[in-house]
Amino acid sequence: MSDKRRLEAIQDAPKFRFWKSQMESNGLTINEIKDFYVRHRHNGEVLFAMLEVDADTPEGDKIPPALFLKGHAASVLVCLIDQDTREKFVVLVRQRRISDGSHTYEHPAGMVDADDAPDEVAARELGEEIGLEATAADLTKLNPRLWFPSTGTSDEAMHFFYIERELPRDQIMAFHHKDMGNASEFERITTAVTTLPEAHKLVNNVNGLLIHFLYLQHVGDYETMKLL
Repeated sequence: MSDKRRLEAIQDAPKFRFWKSQMESNGLTINEIKDFYVRHRHNGEVLFAMLEVDADTPEGDKIPPALFLKGHAASVLVCLIDQDTREKFVVLVRQRRISDGSHTYEHPAGMVDADDAPDEVAARELGEEIGLEATAADLTKLNPRLWFPSTGTSDEAMHFFYIERELPRDQIMAFHHKDMGNASEFERITTAVTTLPEAHKLVNNVNGLLIHFLYLQHVGDYETMKLL
């Protein structure tokens, strides 16, 4: 029996079906979709795709046609609190990104398909990316609805969460400079433990900067917010 995995067709991918249903529910008529590139996960599922969309709006216009089909993502701010001093630290992941090829600092995050529970995906990513065991019930949601980082070119939408843990200082620092990652997804990740103001200087991802303010507002830490 061959172990070759069947590649999921773009039309069968949950993220594609969700995007298409949202387009149609908002009154657009889709005439044709061309896929120029489809990237699959190691298990054969669609990871993302570059599409050209011919669609008419209810007003009789054409929608801009370029679509980077990526689906939804969940991002988690991990706040580790020194149980003696009450000092707060966050855990970032460091890896190279194709935006400019540099090492970037981000919060743990993972892609969410339309049939996944975002909080479960987020909790799983904490284990995979920084080695923190957590469940969906440990997470607090920060945004009430889906937010889109780039409405003009992508269907990507964000779910933001945070988690707080009180730990001894030595256990907090044990999360610093851990080698993580997933070879099948071309990830080479190193963790970094910093204060939140330090993290705000390191992060250049807009989602990562936004989650700092969302978290601080949610917990009412306006003194730290002044330092960002």
